[in-house]
Amino acid sequence: MNKNHVRTVTEVDVDVAPAFRLPDASSSMEGAVTRALDFCAKKMGLPTAEIALERMRQGDTAAREYCHYSLAGQVAEALGALDENVKSVSMYGYDATQEDLTFAEEPQAPMIHLIVWATRRTGALHSLISALDSALAQEYASLVGPRRMAHLLDTQVITDDDVERRIGIAALLSSIYNPALPIWER
Repeated sequence: MNKNHVRTVTEVDVDVAPAFRLPDASSSMEGAVTRALDFCAKKMGLPTAEIALERMRQGDTAAREYCHYSLAGQVAEALGALDENVKSVSMYGYDATQEDLTFAEEPQAPMIHLIVWATRRTGALHSLISALDSALAQEYASLVGPRRMAHLLDTQVITDDDVERRIGIAALLSSIYNPALPIWER
């Protein structure tokens, strides 16, 4: 650059900093499965995330549970960051019945079952959950499989009234025999 040259506003360095991007469902789930596989590898004492991925593909239950726990935490954090009405997120277990497994058209990846406690049920919250599910299922299917996966999350939204009256799935939050596992809370 010439000493006498004065820099003008139009001569801005374009590659100096990445463009600012507000968080959304897709960007919140970007790399989520990779982070979950790293978490899984650490918890299982495996040398690499690739080995954790191979274990997942082989159907290793422990690998799946660690991976899904990490994914649940990432989804919970995204929900909390993107919707101020979310009070807490918990994970609960659900075992398919033998009939579910027998009559299934094709093998399904196990779902991640979440309870989202919100101040109120809104269309925006349901849309956010759907967008997170879609983004996560797409990344999960591309890495782990099955390739035609449409959903990974089974999310139940509950309110203060549900918790107070212990209605339906909200009863798991205070269950002695089958408690939900708290993942995130405001």
